[in-house]
Amino acid sequence: MLGRTVARQGVGFLSARLVRGLGAAVIAVAGLIAAANAGPAQTPDPVPAQEVAQSD
Repeated sequence: MLGRTVARQGVGFLSARLVRGLGAAVIAVAGLIAAANAGPAQTPDPVPAQEVAQSD
């Protein structure tokens, strides 16, 4: 089996595939959190509406 690597099975050992997967998941979650916190752009305060006086 040329070209294949054998992953050691042991306590505390993370395969390169697992590390890449976890890294991609962390980046994806960070991107989603950043997008959720961005929100719409701030607009300047609108001109207050003038109150209409009512006559009885």
